Amino acid sequence: MKKRTIEEYLVIIILSIMAVLGFGNVLSRYIFHASFAATEEIEINMFVWITVLGIAIAFEKGSHLGMTMIYDKFPNWFKKVATVIAALLAISLFAIVDYYVIREIYKDLTLFHMRSEALNIPNWIYTIGIPIFSIFVFEKLISSTIRNIKSLDRGTK
Repeated sequence: MKKRTIEEYLVIIILSIMAVLGFGNVLSRYIFHASFAATEEIEINMFVWITVLGIAIAFEKGSHLGMTMIYDKFPNWFKKVATVIAALLAISLFAIVDYYVIREIYKDLTLFHMRSEALNIPNWIYTIGIPIFSIFVFEKLISSTIRNIKSLDRGTK
């Protein structure tokens, strides 16, 4: 059995918290005829965090969607170039997303001091997970790109 990564443990923890909150909310509706309004706010933001962590896990496992019918017909040197270009585009995309998220966090901390409606928590607490968990995405993206290029050098892919 393969050892789990930090990202997988984080997804397990966050998903467990979401399940407990959701189940507790359902029980409270049926037993007390009232729901916890704040659970939706927490679960939506945790879902965003799980999505970013899931992207990192998918890069590690090489399980992103891809159309390889044409790619498989090209020589290895072209596959290497295509792999590097795809990695650079993905890194650029996440760098742009992180740039704008960090800008929003900065604005929340310094100018707007926005707070969530249900729990009155500062909004930056919810959005800080995106750039933090993007670190895992960058690391897994770079390592999977290197692994793919090495496998092309060996001729195993």
